[in-house]
Amino acid sequence: MKIIKFIPFAFIFILLSCSEGEKSFKDFNAIYSEIKKEYAPDKRVELFDIQLNALNNTYILEGETTSAEAFTILLDSLNKRKVIYQNKVRVLPDSAVGNLSYAIAKNSVINIRSKPKHSAELGTQGLLGMTLRVLDKKGDFYRVQTPDKYISWVDRGGIIRVNKADRDRWFGEKKIIYNKNFGYVYKDMSENSEIVSDITLGGILKFNGIKSGFFEVEFPDKRKGYVKTNEVTYYDSWLYNLNPTKESLENVAKTMTGFPYLWGGTSSKGMDCSGFTKTVYLMNGFIIPRDASQQINAGKTVDKNLDFSDLEKGDLMFFGKKATANKKQRVTHVGIWLGNDKMEFIHSAGNVHLSSMDENEANYDGFNKNRYLGSRRYLGVKDKMIIDLKEKIKL
Repeated sequence: MKIIKFIPFAFIFILLSCSEGEKSFKDFNAIYSEIKKEYAPDKRVELFDIQLNALNNTYILEGETTSAEAFTILLDSLNKRKVIYQNKVRVLPDSAVGNLSYAIAKNSVINIRSKPKHSAELGTQGLLGMTLRVLDKKGDFYRVQTPDKYISWVDRGGIIRVNKADRDRWFGEKKIIYNKNFGYVYKDMSENSEIVSDITLGGILKFNGIKSGFFEVEFPDKRKGYVKTNEVTYYDSWLYNLNPTKESLENVAKTMTGFPYLWGGTSSKGMDCSGFTKTVYLMNGFIIPRDASQQINAGKTVDKNLDFSDLEKGDLMFFGKKATANKKQRVTHVGIWLGNDKMEFIHSAGNVHLSSMDENEANYDGFNKNRYLGSRRYLGVKDKMIIDLKEKIKL
């Protein structure tokens, strides 16, 4: 069996004019590469893995995708070529998850991994109350897509699966958002009572009432408990009153000073470099791309001269390996410029801390200065990769 990677693209119509006998596997691979670039250049946010397997005089179309649009074009192209094939491609989500194609995080933090097993690399995290799109199932794991479009696997213990109606109902509930770094949900209206769960910055719960200095809350899986009123805010009020500024970005970032570095972490329990920047912007009302190599593609380019003169507080600074004649630029780190007279930025490396680009400062970071790639401005910039929660409303 010979495997042909086949995907349609604009120039496929040129190939259609050639006789069938002149087609080569090389042609199909070229088509695949081009359409991959068009419809699914980043497998972290869009799946498009299709193979056309040639067996004797028949073709078998196999693989999986989350892009129904690209797959439709593929089928149309095959039909125009009068290719007879068996379609075994899975368009996700499919019958593996049924009508329960959504989920809500029910733990304070859920770990979302690169593969469907507990030993797999941590890809990202989700916070209590976060809604997810469920794409697939394998054993006790579900392939999910987070609000920032990141696709990975979560074990069933961290989520409750729901249908679209229940997801929409959750959106419509009156909710609270936790605004401290760490805390607890108690079984009764007392700090000395049994703990139902811990809760972290950004966690969301249904609001059921207020009594004696406590909010009565409800988890997505119907568990109930109490949180102190001075540790939470009504979600709608929080969102309405948000006024993201350079100063608010700095203030939120500095509250996380000392948080430990955790590869794949995006919560106050631990965060990697892009998880830190993502969380800072989330608490200012924005959902931004998950990884540093994605974040550098959003917003507005600033500081083209790489001398820090064009930077403003809140800009994201990117670091890594510069492009060479043989290799593309590789982004491996990100931080937030603070715009003070010490030329400081804040980032997660070992832990969240401040570093300086001024060699005369005690916290001078020559390592990162030497691998500085440039910066992007998000604040005040309209970009489809930067989701304003005030416009989207739903988390």
